[in-house]
Amino acid sequence: MGLKIKDIVLKQPIKISDLSGKVLAVDTMNLLYQFLTTIRGPDGNPFTNNSGAVTSHLIGLFNRVTSLMAQDLKLIFVFDGKAPDLKRVTWEKREAAKKKASLLLEEAREAGDSEGMRKYAGRTVKLSREMIEDSKEVIRLLGLPVVQAPSEGEAQASHMVATGKAYGCVSQDYDNIVFGCPRLIRNLSIAGRRKRAGKFAHDKIEPEQIILDENLTLWELDSDQLIVLAVLIGTDYNPDGIKGIGQKKGLKLVKQFGHDFEALFSSVNWSELYPDLAWKEVFSVIKDMPVTDDYDASFKDVDFEGLVSCLVGKHEFNEDRVRSKLGGLVEAKKAKAQKGLGEWF
Repeated sequence: MGLKIKDIVLKQPIKISDLSGKVLAVDTMNLLYQFLTTIRGPDGNPFTNNSGAVTSHLIGLFNRVTSLMAQDLKLIFVFDGKAPDLKRVTWEKREAAKKKASLLLEEAREAGDSEGMRKYAGRTVKLSREMIEDSKEVIRLLGLPVVQAPSEGEAQASHMVATGKAYGCVSQDYDNIVFGCPRLIRNLSIAGRRKRAGKFAHDKIEPEQIILDENLTLWELDSDQLIVLAVLIGTDYNPDGIKGIGQKKGLKLVKQFGHDFEALFSSVNWSELYPDLAWKEVFSVIKDMPVTDDYDASFKDVDFEGLVSCLVGKHEFNEDRVRSKLGGLVEAKKAKAQKGLGEWF
């Protein structure tokens, strides 16, 4: 959804070390799109191997995840399943936007406009089935669980936190809290900075957590009202929301009408703006999103040679860099074991 509520959300800065030993459910598609958008060459194109296969997502995944594992974070990667039918409208709009960006990218290339190339290349990002399967392979070789959601990954990750199977969700989007995630972790980067998409620039960031109950108390809303707020602002199932209603005005309206949702949506002329879509349908899709408890969340040993074979042999990574990164992971685990042993004396 990419819910636009950042100006009204209560956030708490945290440190990576605060998450040591914690199990975290990762909104994997969100993470992979981040890597595809930001890990690119000077011309804006993603990195590829000699056969032309994109590797940007795997570069980001391997480097980020091994760094977090070295900090003793226990990551479970949740992948999207079948999207709700209502999401077709969003896909169509995104596809149209990508086509437009592709045309602008071609114009920038013909004009030799390097800034334009970087800007528009990131907007043409597509995550193929093969790229998703390659990502799953790397994750499994790292000994980490892969969970297949029946539908939206954010909902499944949120369910895992709500049922005590994970400490928090990891995602840059705020969507998870609308799906009832008790704790959302954002900006989970060892580097302490985030590359701006399409630019040779970085923003300084620090990890932060968003506690759902604290925000509901601050907003004086319950979970159903939060979903209604999201529908007013715009979701993946009604991307345009209600024109003229942003996060602050939407919050004010929801508090004003309380639980009289019919009156609220009547007051904003919902039926005129969406004659073929009932607000209750969008509400129900979010509230009743399918999730499952049928998954294997067990952690396994890292398959070091399997990773070298996959990343170096199949995807043409630099072997010295791969082995160096894996060696750093081994040393970090040894240091942790020594520290744990020292606590007994």
